[in-house]
Amino acid sequence: MPRMARGEYLNPNEVQVVHAVQRCVRRAFLCGEDVVTGKSFEHRRT
Repeated sequence: MPRMARGEYLNPNEVQVVHAVQRCVRRAFLCGEDVVTGKSFEHRRT
């Protein structure tokens, strides 16, 4: 059974603390700077 989507159990009208992680797959960084290539992906933070 797949897990529920966050939008199904997180109430956007409440203040909540969630754990977020930065992952990369095939060196495709989500945000931050890639130290190997020097490319910045800060635009993805928003």
